[in-house]
Amino acid sequence: MQSNDNSNSVDIMLGNPKKALISMSIPLIISLLISSLYNLIDAAWVSGLGADALAGVGFFTPIFMILIGFGNGLGAGSAFAISKYIGENNKLKADNASIHSILIDIIASVIITVSLFVLLVPILNAMGVDQTISYATDYGNIVVLGSIFIILSNALYGIYRGEGDSTRPMYAMIASAILNMVLDPIFIYTLNMGVKGAAIATLISAISVILILLYWFYIKNDTYLKPVLSNFKYKKEIGFDIIKVGLPASIQLLNNAFFAAVFSALLAFLSSTDSVAVYSTGWRIVIIGTTPILAIGTALISVIAANYGAKNYKNIQIAHRHAMKISIIFAFAVAILTNVFAGDIASIFASSGSSVRIASELTSFLAWIVIYYPTMAVGVASTYVFQGLGKGITAMFQTIMRETGFTIFFAVLLGVVLNYGVWGAWMGIVLGEIISNNITLIWADWEIKKLLKK
Repeated sequence: MQSNDNSNSVDIMLGNPKKALISMSIPLIISLLISSLYNLIDAAWVSGLGADALAGVGFFTPIFMILIGFGNGLGAGSAFAISKYIGENNKLKADNASIHSILIDIIASVIITVSLFVLLVPILNAMGVDQTISYATDYGNIVVLGSIFIILSNALYGIYRGEGDSTRPMYAMIASAILNMVLDPIFIYTLNMGVKGAAIATLISAISVILILLYWFYIKNDTYLKPVLSNFKYKKEIGFDIIKVGLPASIQLLNNAFFAAVFSALLAFLSSTDSVAVYSTGWRIVIIGTTPILAIGTALISVIAANYGAKNYKNIQIAHRHAMKISIIFAFAVAILTNVFAGDIASIFASSGSSVRIASELTSFLAWIVIYYPTMAVGVASTYVFQGLGKGITAMFQTIMRETGFTIFFAVLLGVVLNYGVWGAWMGIVLGEIISNNITLIWADWEIKKLLKK
């Protein structure tokens, strides 16, 4: 049976890009907020174990971002390929792409799990984990062993987004987040498992997401796409379409993890592990604050890919500009609220035990970091335009330019060379983001105008 709701979603992506963008973005905003809550809930409960435990889990955060990054990256590749084939009015090819996606996700998960398990301790030592190593490995070993569930759950979302359905993944994530909230205090404190308990709760929650998504595919069987083996026929072209966006998208998110690791090491050099705890905790709050911008960008991939497949290039320009307009409104609102309530937000994560000592620095971080949010609104939408056009390598280059290039350069310049310390490192992020996001906007606008000339 074919779902009428999902058939309508496909029609809207091609006929009304503004409406499609809004209808997909709202569930995605909720979904990504809930995804951010996984790490944030862990941080909130772990903070009760003290600043060292919080820093230890913070050191693992870049590695956790690797797992999320590969899952989201492969999901972006799936969404691009499936939406493009739907835009080309080739349902059989879209079905085939959906099962290609699942098989690619599983293979990638196994490779990444084995690699990270071997490299975990060397990576942590290279980051300068020092006295918090036991907390970092206790939490990290468990998450790495179950990383296939984290990667696969995030990658499966891409299949749903490819057909224009972002609502059902939202339901799955709500159920998962509630489960995580319930399990965290039980495993951490009631069962006295500490940071290991937080890791176990996270994995159980990720498994629940997979089970719910697979239920809709294979038991309820009411999705537009049919990712079943009977629809699978290996096609090099399909695998290439998924990987040419998915792999660069994974690498660009991997680069985010690399940035977080380098930045944590820079902070440990400039100050202490307390600053690492401030950064890892503060960055989780930044991720939540900028979630609407990322959600709109994620929805944009499917809308642009479908219209690219259908050769509706004017709709691509309409969707890009509408995405930027909405994102800027969100960015200003969140920046103002975060700045005004920085102290109150910080107190949630630094209110007990030795964690209290990071409260003032965390407040300062939150108050300053929001300066770049409005430029992120145009930068994210513009980067995701290239993913929707199948130009994954270009999008990857833009992210590396922003994070590893401009941001680290200015952080080192202001923090180390000009001796502004930790505050200089914070402002390095702000300055690097402002410059690179505007470059990406100009680039994307030029790319779309080239298409329109065709």
